[in-house]
Amino acid sequence: MSATLELLRSLPIFAALTPEELGKIAELCETKSWESSEYIFREGEPGNRLFIIVEGGVRISRQIPGAGEEALAVLKRGSLFGEMAVFDKSERSTDAISHGGTTALTISRSEFEMLMEFNRDLAYKVLWAVVRMLSGRLRSTNESLKSFLALSMF
Repeated sequence: MSATLELLRSLPIFAALTPEELGKIAELCETKSWESSEYIFREGEPGNRLFIIVEGGVRISRQIPGAGEEALAVLKRGSLFGEMAVFDKSERSTDAISHGGTTALTISRSEFEMLMEFNRDLAYKVLWAVVRMLSGRLRSTNESLKSFLALSMF
């Protein structure tokens, strides 16, 4: 199995796909690279691509007025990012900045949507994986809010 297919299979949203379906996803992938500290995308830009880190890292951050950059996460090889804006067709909610130089696979929203439109079994598997991923994020956010509220009472 090629390195691209192995990387795709390691992602929860593609884990249930057959080798043939993974191959269709791999055909959509373009490889792009960024120098250290170069912006991959900025908050407020259109979300027209998702990214999968092949090498290096990516710092996900926001600009806080009066305080500067707040780093929310540093992602490593095998991480998927930028998918939220692709799925909901919205603007980017954060900045993504190359952390030490980055190479990533990238998939355009239009090609991804077209593939899912014409491959219903693939779409079904991917969409259920996305539902599980978002449910997990929501549960995590709820737990964080409970902890925050409990601490704020003291």
